Amino acid sequence: MAKRVMVGMSGGVDSAVAALLLKQQGYDVLGVFMKNWEEEDEDGVCTAAEDYDDMRRTCDVIGIPYYTVNFAQEYRDRVFSVFLREYQAGRTPNPDVLCNTEIKFNAFLEFAIMADCDALATGHYARIRRMPDGRALLRRGADANKDQSYFLCGLNQDMLQNAMFPVGGMEKRHVREMAWLAGLPVADKKDSTGICFIGERSFRKFISSYLPTQPGDMVDADTGARVGRHEGLFLYTIGQRKGLGIGGKGTGDPWFVTEKDLERNILYVCQGEGNPRLYQKGLVTEGFHWIAGEAPGEEFCCTAKFRYRQTDVAVRVRVEEEGITARFDAPQRAVTPGQYAVLYQGDLCLGGGVIHHGI
Repeated sequence: MAKRVMVGMSGGVDSAVAALLLKQQGYDVLGVFMKNWEEEDEDGVCTAAEDYDDMRRTCDVIGIPYYTVNFAQEYRDRVFSVFLREYQAGRTPNPDVLCNTEIKFNAFLEFAIMADCDALATGHYARIRRMPDGRALLRRGADANKDQSYFLCGLNQDMLQNAMFPVGGMEKRHVREMAWLAGLPVADKKDSTGICFIGERSFRKFISSYLPTQPGDMVDADTGARVGRHEGLFLYTIGQRKGLGIGGKGTGDPWFVTEKDLERNILYVCQGEGNPRLYQKGLVTEGFHWIAGEAPGEEFCCTAKFRYRQTDVAVRVRVEEEGITARFDAPQRAVTPGQYAVLYQGDLCLGGGVIHHGI
C-alpha cells in the first residue's frame, strides 16, 4: 500500500508543487488547507477565501482529494497571544517560527496522525538528513535565496521524523517551471510576504487595534536631548530607520532606533549608520532549542543568523544553563530582542532561541 501523506497547502506554488511531486512519486496524497485566521481585512475581504480557491483548483488538476481544517483558536492561543505579549514587552517577535512549532508541526501534525497519515509534507525550502542512529537533522534548502530553515529552528525530533519537504532540494525557478508545465493555476502566483495575519494591511493600524498606544519622548541616546515624540514603543524595532519623523535634525545623518525604556516610556535613537550604539559584540538567548536533542559541545564555533534575510555571521558559542551566549567575530548591527538567533554548522541547522539582549 502506498504511503499516505498529508500536504499542508496554502494556495501557493510551493505547497502545490510539493503535492504534485509526491503524487508523481506514487504516494497517496491528501491536500489540506489550514485556516489559522478568521478576521477579515479592512475592506471586508477574507484573503483566505482566494487562497482556498487556488488550493481547490490546484488539487483538481493534480487529482488529489482536499480538505479544510480550522486551527484559528489554536493559533490565537499559541501564536497570536504570544505575539501581542512580546510587543507589549517592547520586543519584536517572529510569529512564523512559532506558527511552525506550535501549529504546522504540532496541532496539524497531530491531525495528520489521527487521519492515519504516515507523514506531513509542506512547501518549505528545507531538507532533512536522516542519520544511521535514527536522528533526523535539519538542513538548509538547496536554494540559498529561499532557504527557510531559519523558520523551522524550533522543530524537534518527533516533528522531523514525521515531516517531508519535497521542494527543499529544488530552486524556486524550477518549482515555478514544474508548476507551469503541469498546468497548475498557481504557477505564476506571487509569493506571500510579511506576517500572515496582517497581509497587506498597515502594521501600525493593525497592531494599534489590539494594543493601546502610549506616546512618549524620543531621545538622542548620545546627547540626552529630546528630538521628537514616538507613537508607542511597540510600534518601533531596534535598528529601525524609516518612520521616525525626525529627519533633518542634528547633523543631518539618518536616525535609528537604538533602545527602548519601557519604565519611562522613552524611545532612544542615535544618528549615523556607523554609530557604535547600533552595534553589538554578541547576544544572549533565553533558552535554546537543539534540534538534535543536545548541543555539539559546551563551547564551539559555528555561524548564526539573528534575522531571516541575513548573511551568516561567524560566532563563538558558550552553552549556558538557560540559553546560549554567542560572541561575534565582528560587531553586528541591530541585534533585536524577541527575534530568533539560529545556529548553523555548514548546511545543518542546529536550532534556535529567542534573543534576550545584545552584549
